[in-house]
Amino acid sequence: MISIDEFQKLELKVGTVVEAEEVEGSEKLIKLMVDLGEDEPRQVLAGVKKWYKPKDFVGKQVVVVVNLEPKMMMGLESQGMMLAASSEDGPVFLTVPKKVPSGTKIR
Repeated sequence: MISIDEFQKLELKVGTVVEAEEVEGSEKLIKLMVDLGEDEPRQVLAGVKKWYKPKDFVGKQVVVVVNLEPKMMMGLESQGMMLAASSEDGPVFLTVPKKVPSGTKIR
């Protein structure tokens, strides 16, 4: 169990995927550029190429953890993590049922 104070340290925001492409040389990674209401979109890497194509993400709104330390993968920096549910058919990304402005906080 964690306290509410610990949970509140997570910064979750709605992001809109503005670009997506396969990472060259990787069997797993897709590189997404996600508008989180900041000056520039953030680069987020997702190991989901087995289940998704880049075009599946463009224009979609997803939930992103924005205050994680960046992580290097295949020479690229991932600047957040999209949230997904695990299913037998692969990951299912959390989305919002109604369009909201990019950068909207999740609470």
